[in-house]
Amino acid sequence: MVEDEAGEPSFDHEPVLVRQIAELFAPVPPGVVIDGTVGAGGHARVLLDSHPHLEILGLDRDDEALEAATTVLAPFGPRARLRHARFDRLSEVMREEGIDTVSGVLLDLGVSSPQLDRAERGFSYRYDGPIDMRMDRSQALSAATVVGEYDEDQLTEVIANYGDERFARRIARAIVAARPLRTTTELAEVVRGAIPAAARRRGPHPARRTFQALRIEVNDELRDLQPALEQAVDALAPLGRCVVLAYHSGEDRIVKAAFRDAATGGCVCPPDLPCSCGAEPKVRLLKRGAWKPQAEEIARNPRAESARLRAVEKLEPAAPSDSSGMETAP
Repeated sequence: MVEDEAGEPSFDHEPVLVRQIAELFAPVPPGVVIDGTVGAGGHARVLLDSHPHLEILGLDRDDEALEAATTVLAPFGPRARLRHARFDRLSEVMREEGIDTVSGVLLDLGVSSPQLDRAERGFSYRYDGPIDMRMDRSQALSAATVVGEYDEDQLTEVIANYGDERFARRIARAIVAARPLRTTTELAEVVRGAIPAAARRRGPHPARRTFQALRIEVNDELRDLQPALEQAVDALAPLGRCVVLAYHSGEDRIVKAAFRDAATGGCVCPPDLPCSCGAEPKVRLLKRGAWKPQAEEIARNPRAESARLRAVEKLEPAAPSDSSGMETAP
């Protein structure tokens, strides 16, 4: 986080696994890459700097992020354009922009450092601010509603499913008992007090998982992801690539499953037998498993530690066959 001339925090964010992402997009055909979570424009700037054959269409639902990206990407002129939109509207935005296919899609699913570090956005347990957590501040649902109105069972489900928190029931009960809660630091202290002392002494801040879970619930992040990935794969031109950075196990499972289905065409045949169900693969996996940040990047940017990077490449159309089933000569 840096400060501007007036001493106010500026929207500055260090992109994660940026070298690997730049390398992954190097071979794609000339054209548009949709950065579906453009944020402050960090990844987009590197792609435009590194690859003159590419343009960027950046989407984000955070108005502050778009303002920052406008400044960061201004030197690239018409090679970069931005839209206020959620990434699950990818196909709709393409139609509005007159784009048939794209050379790539990039999704960085993490919350940005500036969002976390601005107390008034209410994402962080470290800073005293309103319990908000909305990426798109025009939406009605905020974390204050979740914390203040969900019943104990609903809160337990959110915290357990989206935070992988084993003390979800205890935390939910403590939140309900402590109402009304008005600030992030009040909430963090209630969560901390609900976790046994022995568990609090290990690992990161005891409120981290609960705050993550609330953020995912407020912004409906997991529900949006599956349709966005399907749209991204369908939008790719041959040899185009879809690259996704996930930071939460639930997100990564969705990405892994969506890429696997696209790579197999949804084949349901036994893995040790030839495919007979007619499935047609759309992509190839560029790596089995995921890329992870190296120790030096984690030391420089601790928020990168949980990042998992996966990527696929769109297959070229199969060669046409004659009536005998043999491929025809070009």
